[in-house]
Amino acid sequence: MSDTNDLGISRRGVLASGAATAVIAAAPGAAATADPGRAAPPTMAVSFKVNGEAHALTVDTRTTLLDALREHLHLTGTKKGCDHGQCGACTVLVNGTRINSCLSLALQHEGDEVTTIEGLGTPDRLHPMQAAFVKHDGYQCGYCTPGQICSAVAMLDEIKRGVPSHVQSDVTARPSLTNAELRERMSGNICRCGAYSNIAEAITEVAGAGA
Repeated sequence: MSDTNDLGISRRGVLASGAATAVIAAAPGAAATADPGRAAPPTMAVSFKVNGEAHALTVDTRTTLLDALREHLHLTGTKKGCDHGQCGACTVLVNGTRINSCLSLALQHEGDEVTTIEGLGTPDRLHPMQAAFVKHDGYQCGYCTPGQICSAVAMLDEIKRGVPSHVQSDVTARPSLTNAELRERMSGNICRCGAYSNIAEAITEVAGAGA
């Protein structure tokens, strides 16, 4: 079978042409010359407190809270994992409640108080949960650890406030930190290294200390 068609175009020629086009498109400045009339994306101003410090930003309206923290404020302790709200690596506290910051737009948080892993403690003065994670080896690669710790802190507060979970047989009863409760409430935070038993030990110790 011939490698060319009636027009004299070969498959190899088509592939070579496509590769050349890809190289040109990837060249520096290619995007700028491709559509010079393209309008800049809309921006808006937003102000909130992060770890007790006030910040006023002007961001692309599509900017997530996660990207505002990492790219605008350079607080890189909060990690971008799946970027789809499925792994929990980006968990932060907003007005004391844990959220996946990759699913929340920065503009939604006008006037809010955000706490990241950097705001929970410092290397010289660790938060009890941070210290417990170190003591119990509650991490391996450490990538999920900031989200795990922020989630654990908020989770213990939820139990203190009587917030029910899906594993409670009686949602009107006051919850307690059973093994089933802990696993259910932390199920949104994935550890790909599998340090779950150590994480559970760290959280249980902090809960027993009443922190």
